[in-house]
Amino acid sequence: TTEDLDKPLEDMYRMLTSKNVANEIARNLCEVVRGKLVGKRMQSFQRVKTAVRQVLENSIGKILHPNNEIDVLRDVITKRDRGRSLLRRETKSNPYVIVMVGINGVGKSTSLAKIAYHLKENGCNPLLAACDTFRSGAVEQLSVHAKCLDVPIFHQGYTKDPSLVAKSAISHAAEMKHDVVLVDTAGRMQNNVPLMKALSKLIVENKPDLVVFVCEALVGNDGIDQLSMFNKALQLGGHKRQIDGVVLTKFDTVSDKVGAALTMTHLTGAPVIFVGTGQKYNHLKKLKSSVIIKSLFS
Repeated sequence: TTEDLDKPLEDMYRMLTSKNVANEIARNLCEVVRGKLVGKRMQSFQRVKTAVRQVLENSIGKILHPNNEIDVLRDVITKRDRGRSLLRRETKSNPYVIVMVGINGVGKSTSLAKIAYHLKENGCNPLLAACDTFRSGAVEQLSVHAKCLDVPIFHQGYTKDPSLVAKSAISHAAEMKHDVVLVDTAGRMQNNVPLMKALSKLIVENKPDLVVFVCEALVGNDGIDQLSMFNKALQLGGHKRQIDGVVLTKFDTVSDKVGAALTMTHLTGAPVIFVGTGQKYNHLKKLKSSVIIKSLFS
């Protein structure tokens, strides 16, 4: 009965929220479990607890791996190969375009550099595009990454319209036969209307293949607010574009408080593409649901 489930579900709710799962999402998960188990025959209270955990694990697995799972490397190679076969007689094909967005100071530029490293190591030819024309020092910061990675960078300095810089970078990449462009954007608070409008303009006008939201793995309920506001901002341009995927930084610092990964994906349907696990360029990993489930129940 529903009363039999009250105690184990209350324990589960407390466990989820203690691991940084947002309250509303923890409550939703509990109700999903309740809906699947009410009316089932169980022989003991221990069986009830085991059944609750099994249903929860299945539900979490489905949330973390939605149908739109993203494999960046595969998608870049697929677009490149399709372009080559379609445009054998022409001189250039369009590169795969990734735009990185997020608030200030969450590690956008470093995450962008890590993704560039991952792609270059696997045979791609990336170009970095410095489209943070707002923050002093942003172009220089990205230039340092470009030099360390031995990857070219496209920039036009400061005070320019970031959307036009991105457009020029994409055109330059096609000319120079780069198969992927990684676009760095200005960090902005989610309530900064002018910067949010500029971001929406960049995405509407340049139609990137992938829009990636970067945030810290320990962000909790704050992250939901950020992500929701960014999604709303992306629609200011009168289009239906949403954030496609999430990169969680500082994942190595969260211990067992892994709930942000669950919260972000549940909220948006956008999967966590990568997690940052340290300072080096190769400290970038794909998220495994088994790791999240193990941490939640540890």
